[in-house]
Amino acid sequence: MMELLELMLVLATVVGVTDGNTILVKDNAGQTIPVKLACINAPKAVGQVYTLAATQRLKQLLPPKTPVVIRSIEKLENGRTVGEVFVDNRSVNLLLVESGNAVVDRESLQNCYESKTQYLIAEANAKNKHLGLWQQSKMQLKFHSK
Repeated sequence: MMELLELMLVLATVVGVTDGNTILVKDNAGQTIPVKLACINAPKAVGQVYTLAATQRLKQLLPPKTPVVIRSIEKLENGRTVGEVFVDNRSVNLLLVESGNAVVDRESLQNCYESKTQYLIAEANAKNKHLGLWQQSKMQLKFHSK
């Protein structure tokens, strides 16, 4: 017997990008909510080239007024929602990993269970091709946490 998965889907419009890991959206109720991208980590050292690249990539993928669907995973105490953000049926979280602008967050990867393998393959490919932050020979970057 297959279990019915209860999906919390939020229809929203992008207001802006906070950093390589967080966006601001306006939901259907007109509320502006910060959304942390689930299952990934983006570099966080301010002013660092890879941090700027991750933020820029997110701005390219999600210009203001872009309609998005968010698969909400959890709400944090600080009011932020953690979720997977989709544009035209593509996971923006996964696209950031594919381009080497983010790495897979193995601690929270189970939250993206349907696409867990895709995340790991995307990261391996980016690493193999030395894309984005994988251009560094040794990963000595600090990453965002919750």
